[in-house]
Amino acid sequence: MQTASKKVINAWAMYDWANSVYSLVITSTIFPAYFEAVTGDGNAETKTDNVIFMGREFVNTALYNYTLAIAFLIVAFISPLLSSIADYRGNKKKFMNFFLTMGSIACAAMFFFEKSSLTLGVVTLIFACIGFWGSLVYYNSFLPEIAAPADRDRVSAKGFAYGYIGSVILQLICFVFVMKPELFGISPDSTLQYRLCFLLVGLWWWGFGQFSLSRLPKSVPAGNTLEKNILSNGYHELKKVFQQLLHLPLLKRYLLAFFFFNMGVQTVMLAATLYGKSELEIPTGNLIIAILIIQLIAIPGAFAISKLSEKIGNIRALMICVIVWIGICIAAYKMPAKGIMQFYLLATIVGFVMGGIQSLSRSTYAKLMPVTKDTASFFSFYDVSEKIAIVIGMFSFGLFTELTGSQRSSVLMLMIFFIIGLLLLWYALSTKKNKGDNFDTAMKVIE
Repeated sequence: MQTASKKVINAWAMYDWANSVYSLVITSTIFPAYFEAVTGDGNAETKTDNVIFMGREFVNTALYNYTLAIAFLIVAFISPLLSSIADYRGNKKKFMNFFLTMGSIACAAMFFFEKSSLTLGVVTLIFACIGFWGSLVYYNSFLPEIAAPADRDRVSAKGFAYGYIGSVILQLICFVFVMKPELFGISPDSTLQYRLCFLLVGLWWWGFGQFSLSRLPKSVPAGNTLEKNILSNGYHELKKVFQQLLHLPLLKRYLLAFFFFNMGVQTVMLAATLYGKSELEIPTGNLIIAILIIQLIAIPGAFAISKLSEKIGNIRALMICVIVWIGICIAAYKMPAKGIMQFYLLATIVGFVMGGIQSLSRSTYAKLMPVTKDTASFFSFYDVSEKIAIVIGMFSFGLFTELTGSQRSSVLMLMIFFIIGLLLLWYALSTKKNKGDNFDTAMKVIE
């Protein structure tokens, strides 16, 4: 096949520009800080703030963690179904438009989330998460249709670059709203400046998403037959991959290790803003700066750790990353309140290993996969494993916060996940040669 025209490639990459604002503004910076503030009592001396939701009292930060856990549980459940539809004759653009519209409307509806409308905040957070990850299934499935194998790395990187630039641009606009509301005639004591940011995310996501869809080609059918019906085929494929994994010792051990250390990584990334805001009393403006530092450092970190893996092997490089993450947990636990410079330093370290461990984890999995044409099913299994790990991590973080009354103990709990992951990576190093494993490639991963 030939790679599509530059117009189509740019249109595909523009969807990363469109939806990455959700990841940065809603998931990582402004919304978590706003949620913590609007559900708190405004008294810095209060150790934990409690809220009533559906007749039960929750620690406000724990409720946020539970909400994301529920959202990712739904995503994990529907992902195989969405993948099956994406591989069949369904209209990818139509389904992609449905989820991006759902997500963008949910973000825009956050404009109406205030102290008196907690249920709205929780519901919109769930629907925004589902919309984001649901649309990504179809967005990613366009890549092999528009790019020849030799160009896919380049095209994929272009999408990543567009997403990074677009999200940072809107984040900086939102930063001005939050830090200088008086420039727009808004009182610093108001919540309007924050809520306008959520509305901007929804408009940005939907507007640029429509631009992308209008220029993407009609989807290409993957085939005329399914082993099962369209509703169950994705789950059937996951079962097949699981049965194959039982006979692939190295890949099985690696995936188990990934499940645990990724549980820690993703939970840190999702809970960091609330931890900084609530436990460390870091002002919202400084939190935004810290997240931007993470974004800037993640790219060179990914390249540096990739170079390290070339010298010592993927597994050992991942072990070093996990050891650094254990150190991050200890540092975060001991960090004093209002230690802004220490928080910036920790954000720099997090950014460096965050980009590296994510990119290296996926590439290691790709190297260890057996030679097969069924790559989509193997990566679907990988993605579902990742989402379930997030569910367990976020639920555990929230539960420990409620049981102990402090997020610091939850950070130490995350360290246990990293330690288990580290031990399992070490266990993977001891794997003996097995005819089922892609062992020529596997040796390069280990050695």
